[in-house]
Amino acid sequence: MTTPEPTPPGDELPDQTINRNWTELVQELRAIQVGVQVLIGFLLALPYTDRFDRLDHVEKAAYLVVLTIAVAATGAVLAPIAYHRILFRRGLRPWLVEKANRIARAGLVLAALSMCGVVFLSFDLAAGTAAGVVASLLAFFGYALLWLVVPMRARPPTGSR
Repeated sequence: MTTPEPTPPGDELPDQTINRNWTELVQELRAIQVGVQVLIGFLLALPYTDRFDRLDHVEKAAYLVVLTIAVAATGAVLAPIAYHRILFRRGLRPWLVEKANRIARAGLVLAALSMCGVVFLSFDLAAGTAAGVVASLLAFFGYALLWLVVPMRARPPTGSR
């Protein structure tokens, strides 16, 4: 299911719309790229801490799942840049914008899940497994509310097309 392209502002030509959409997407990805890369750095450092050896099997498994999801998130949010480098000047900008938008959305979901996993690990270590589960569920529902529910409820202003 693809989202219909909004009416271009003013007298913008289709190529201008595609270029504007690409520019907006790249600007949006810059913020999440830094976040997931910092998260990966944090996660990669954990096994080298003294406390890591004291984790039980469930905590170590959760760590590996969260690390895997964070690596996948990083791959997804960096993929549009790789696509652009590979397809540069091949006249495939519309394809690039469509596919990059899809993979960026997947990257956002993976980033949210990895952050929920980090919340679980942090609360689990600080306050116990039950606190970890509750905190990660609250984080999950917070992301769902802010990243899905709020934008899905947006309505165009009265009098607009």
